[in-house]
Amino acid sequence: MARYLATMNIHLPKPDKYKAYRARKKAAGLKQVRIWTLDPEMPGFREAMNAALVRELNSAEAQHLQDSSDANAADIWRDLP
Repeated sequence: MARYLATMNIHLPKPDKYKAYRARKKAAGLKQVRIWTLDPEMPGFREAMNAALVRELNSAEAQHLQDSSDANAADIWRDLP
């Protein structure tokens, strides 16, 4: 095995398949975006989301949006043949 190491260039960079993938996507006019998001496995996540949902459902804005949505849906259903 040792005799082959002299003929092998072990320092050659390995082809990066992701680099080619990113180049194809960029050529297609796309841009890579990375974002941070909430971790649902974090302790207290479910309780915090439930509390936020209750606050949102009880807000005046939510009721206004629901009323508007209901009115729009009624208009759409009324206009259907």
